[in-house]
Amino acid sequence: MFRYAVPLFAAASLGALAVPAAAAEIQIAATGPVVELTVTESVKAKPDIATIATGVTTTAPTAVEAMRQNAAQMNSVIDRIKALGIRAEDIQTSGIGLNAQFDYDQQAQKQVFRGYQASNRVTVVLRRIDDAGKTLDALVAAGATDIGGPDFALEDNTAALAQARAAAVAKAAGQARDYAKMAGFSGVRLLEVNETQSSYAPPMPFVRMDAAMAKAPTPVEPGLVSNAVTITVKYEMTNG
Repeated sequence: MFRYAVPLFAAASLGALAVPAAAAEIQIAATGPVVELTVTESVKAKPDIATIATGVTTTAPTAVEAMRQNAAQMNSVIDRIKALGIRAEDIQTSGIGLNAQFDYDQQAQKQVFRGYQASNRVTVVLRRIDDAGKTLDALVAAGATDIGGPDFALEDNTAALAQARAAAVAKAAGQARDYAKMAGFSGVRLLEVNETQSSYAPPMPFVRMDAAMAKAPTPVEPGLVSNAVTITVKYEMTNG
């Protein structure tokens, strides 16, 4: 008796795949040898959104002053983001920090307090990705000291993943039939399918910037994003 879970779909044969409303756990008898395969297929597509991270880092002798300066500078950055036409729901605070800063005095062999560093970060979703470069420049001009991204993606990658899934299933089925033939069997029966998904676009690093560094327009190339499906399948080798 072979027991398994089918979180995505169950099938009675290679040509009968069905998508259930919820994950199913069933039992099935496997009387022949079983081959397990892992296959990954991906589909590249042009992205339609970009996410950037931006923020402000300030230092001051006191914690209160560091936070006060940071708030004033960050408000200017957020006002600029909104002035660019970016919706409020596409702006989200991702982190606020305050840390004491020390230097190590080699001569005195001890740490010396230097002040406080405050930071505030937001993530911003851009829906006009062709404007990514000028958006980054505008943020730096408004007082942003830290920039990360853009990270490109498809807002809805359902269709791309469906294409990748179909290709992965077909490839796995073909490989299973090849193994069965080499082992002297005439066919295969699908027993189990498990899937993982991923989307990837090469990220840009998070860098510290100032207005003087942004004199030339920032070039940004969206390229393509890869949407991948990895399936692990088990097939029983059959005759007849």
